[in-house]
Amino acid sequence: MTENGLQSQLRGFGIDVGGSGIKGALVDLNTGQFIGERIRIATPKPATPDAVADVIAEITHRFEWDGPVGITLPSVIQQQTAKTAANIDKSWIGTNVPDLFTHHLPGQEITVVNDADAAGIAELHFGAAKDVEGLIVLLTFGTGIGSAVLYNGILVPNTEFGHFELDGMDAEAYASAAVRKREDLSWSEWAAQVSTMLRGMEKFFWPELIIAGGGISRRYEKWMPDLDIRTPIVPTELRNQAGIVGAAYAAANGIRP
Repeated sequence: MTENGLQSQLRGFGIDVGGSGIKGALVDLNTGQFIGERIRIATPKPATPDAVADVIAEITHRFEWDGPVGITLPSVIQQQTAKTAANIDKSWIGTNVPDLFTHHLPGQEITVVNDADAAGIAELHFGAAKDVEGLIVLLTFGTGIGSAVLYNGILVPNTEFGHFELDGMDAEAYASAAVRKREDLSWSEWAAQVSTMLRGMEKFFWPELIIAGGGISRRYEKWMPDLDIRTPIVPTELRNQAGIVGAAYAAANGIRP
């Protein structure tokens, strides 16, 4: 605490790598809020490791940031190595991300986290999962479906609930936000398909809470009331800021899946 009784500001820095844009911001790690505006640069095409790293380095330099950098990737991350690649170039597979950045941000500590896991970390400390005991599942509905599992305040990394089989296809091919647009489904029609996907998940897991993220969570009132599932479900509180906030928190606190 400072002399005037106010909590001193602890800053972090996060970057969220998406299929269309790479976004970065300074984060107040006491509140989970951005400090100032975020910067967004279009994701390069092709989104190879070096091309993406160049953009991340540019964003980092614009903020004049020299502390730990947290980065989200749409990848399964094991021991800081990308094992899959969704909406980025397949050459990411097998890339050790800290090693990559020794050339782009020399001397800076790099932490990489799966994008849905980063959102889970953010919601755990600053959002809908805060102070909720037991098992929590966060799902991000977008081009695909990402997932994060939290248990009693701890992240269980690298789940891929969007890829379990449902009617002979990946669950995300049946119930992602992209499916609603592609098939021109009404909100209630899409909610019925999401319900089918979630009931399939509920056969194997008994969470205390499901948190729905992704851009579509901003319109939760259009579809959540029509869900027919066992588990309580709420929208994310941090919305599209969650990836950046979670990455910044992970980097500052040594969380490295």
